[in-house]
Amino acid sequence: MTHLMSVLVLLLKIHTIKSCAGVSLKTQELYALVFATRYLDIFTDFISLYNTVMKMIFLGSSFSIVWYIRRHKMVRRSYDKDHDTFRHQFLVLPCFLLALLIHEKFTFREVMWTFSIYLEAVAILPQLVLLQRTRNVDNLTGQYVFFLGAYRALYILNWAYRYFTEPHYVHWITWISGFVQTLLYADFFYYYLNSLKNNVKLTLPD
Repeated sequence: MTHLMSVLVLLLKIHTIKSCAGVSLKTQELYALVFATRYLDIFTDFISLYNTVMKMIFLGSSFSIVWYIRRHKMVRRSYDKDHDTFRHQFLVLPCFLLALLIHEKFTFREVMWTFSIYLEAVAILPQLVLLQRTRNVDNLTGQYVFFLGAYRALYILNWAYRYFTEPHYVHWITWISGFVQTLLYADFFYYYLNSLKNNVKLTLPD
């Protein structure tokens, strides 16, 4: 639900305000690739209606956001391409090579799933770099990044609980990637929570 909230906040900003100011297209393209490679089983393996609906929401929303920023005649005008210059393509190849080398089972779907886990761990980097360069963060963008980070941090609590309550519950690939992803948010969390505590606008340091 926290992950879903982050997506809804971002869509709310883009759709209602018709602005993508402060939003990294590079990060959104990486997330679209994450979901496209993770949910290859959406039409072949039915787990539950909830599971299928959530997969469709994340797939549809990620590609919709990319379309809005790239193609919508009003939204694309607010895209800050001068600051969103992180070379995100250099994240894709290392994650793919790592997935080929370190995985649980060497099958196409399993390697793609592992690739999506590795890529998700670093997909937020272009967004964080963009916010660091522009410094001033509007409320909706700040909430989007906070909810996105909180979703992964809550996963860590879930993993800890399951480790102590379920026998043989060990998933090193997911755990390490999740910890790396959460650490990337640590600095942002600090300044975001400070801004809430002091009731001031979120501003990141140089």
